[in-house]
This record gives sequence, C-alpha cells and structure tokens, in this order.
Amino acid sequence: MKGLFIVLEGVEGCGKSTIQRLLADALRERGMRVCVTREPGGTEAGERIRSEVLHGSDLPPEAELLLMLAARADHVSKVIVPALEAGQVVLCDRYELSSFAYQGIARGLGLERVRALNAFATGQLRADLTLVLDVPGDVAELRRRGRVSRDRIEGAGATFHARVAEAYRLLASQEPGVVNVDATRSPEQIRVSILELLAERFPETFPTKAG
Repeated sequence: MKGLFIVLEGVEGCGKSTIQRLLADALRERGMRVCVTREPGGTEAGERIRSEVLHGSDLPPEAELLLMLAARADHVSKVIVPALEAGQVVLCDRYELSSFAYQGIARGLGLERVRALNAFATGQLRADLTLVLDVPGDVAELRRRGRVSRDRIEGAGATFHARVAEAYRLLASQEPGVVNVDATRSPEQIRVSILELLAERFPETFPTKAG
C-alpha cells in the first residue's frame, strides 16, 4: 500500500474531531490527498451500527465489541484499504486501540481476546501511527457535560471513563506505533506538534516544516 494510515484516539471529550479537521485542512493545503473517516462508521453499514451502539438499547460488552468489529471489518474493506492503495493519507477517528481500551480493558473482556478478534476483523491491518490525545479526567468530563446530548458511552460515568483513560496510557506505553499527545494545549498547538511529529516519523511523505 502506498498511503499512510494515521489514527486519533482518546477518551470522550479529548478533542479528536477538532484535531482531525485541523490536520486534514493542513495536509490538504500542502497538496496531499486525505481520507477523513471515523469508527464506528465510515460506511453505510458502519453508520447504522454506530447508531445502535451509541444510541440504542443497552448492550452486554460482548455484543458491543462484536458490533464494533463488524463495523470495522466493513470499514477496512470498503474505505481504509482502497484509500491507502490510492496513495491517500487516512485520518481515522478511532480504530483498534479503542477496542483494546474500552472493551478489552475497561469493560473487562480481556485484552488478548480482543486482539485476536480484532486481527480477524481487520485482516491484521495496523495503523502506521496512532496518536492518543491525553487530557485530565476532569477536563474531559466537563467537555462531555457541555454537550447537548450524550450517547450511552459518553454517559457511562466518571469511573468507567477513568478506567478508559488509564487503559489508553498503559497501551501508549506498550504498543508500537502509539504516541501519547498532551491535549491540554490549544488545538493550534496540538496541530503544530503533530505535524512536526509526522515530519519526523515520515520525512518522505510529510514536509519538514510544520506551519
């Protein structure tokens, strides 16, 4: 594959959507082709699954995981792989690390079990770089409370989200290709720091100066 696969991760309220938009704009200004997508979602089937997982009736953790993985399998096949083969930079809001943190660790399903199921769903496609936007729990909770409507995962409670945040920090310290990013800074400061990191990690793809 000729493209580059970059994922933004983090707890609800960490600012992924804003940073994804800023990065996509910056890369397009540099003449790069960018595929902006999200999980769960990104395809017609994936968006239906997203609606059920986030806004439907309560689900046991096993069902939640399997629905997420079904959406991911469709997403990888129909969106991510074709974009990479076309030489695009894929900027994805969530990918496999979400399953590891939310269902594998925070929901208690077991990290190795989730890894195995995820590998089957994705054909073992890994991101080239995963950026975990890290914010203190109280900051993320304040942002979640400020939203007009909260989905079932956003409303899971502070204790659950604290487990997710700790899971992300653990994974960032152990997983290859995962970088923890201080997301307490302004969106512009985060954008610049990520562009600098991309230029350092992938000098043949990204410009050496992050402006």
